[in-house]
Amino acid sequence: MDNIAKFEEIIGYTFNNKRFIRQALTHSSYANERKIPGGSNERLEFLGDSVLSIVVSDFLYKNLNVAEGQLTKIRASLVCEKSLHIFAKSICLGDFLLLGKGEENTGGRQRPSILADAFEAVIAAIYLDGGMQAASKHILRFMPEDIHHAGRPAFSDFKTVLQEIVQKNPEEKVEYVLISEEGPDHDKRFVVEVCLNSQVIGKGGGRSKKEAEQLAAKEALELMGYETQ
Repeated sequence: MDNIAKFEEIIGYTFNNKRFIRQALTHSSYANERKIPGGSNERLEFLGDSVLSIVVSDFLYKNLNVAEGQLTKIRASLVCEKSLHIFAKSICLGDFLLLGKGEENTGGRQRPSILADAFEAVIAAIYLDGGMQAASKHILRFMPEDIHHAGRPAFSDFKTVLQEIVQKNPEEKVEYVLISEEGPDHDKRFVVEVCLNSQVIGKGGGRSKKEAEQLAAKEALELMGYETQ
């Protein structure tokens, strides 16, 4: 129960019925090992996928005045496995999963598919426990702040692109420095600077350190004249 309390603190939601969140955190490998019929998060994942889709669709419809095709592309980028994996890591979801020994020993806590599925299961758990309003509040925490400038996937790996460019000159070194961290645990904002040989070349802010680092790298790339759209 201590683990559940820690996770509730991270996501900023306290469950009335802990059964929902326990099931959301239970991978099928664990349920199968323990012979818990219907005890995994697979059914919750199914429901969470639908809740996520309607909340994101509603958010985009109300906040972006673009054509249907563009809305579809942006929604797809926000609910794809890559984005859900990033969202899941920002709330340390992997640390709280119940995994079977096989999955545990083969890196299941970091596996994108497992984390993305569990993220959807958590959405369903919140929805069943607290309704659509609670689920929507949780989901909207992860929407990018620059949504009004959307036209690219919500998350691109700008850090990797920057690193690949810098590595062409072995003497160059990239470093990310956290310069501020504000807000309560469930709604923090981080600001990061990216430095090249101790010189600041970009700055970014986000709801997680990883998002802030990505946006700092994006700014650096843009200042260097690279296309990031």
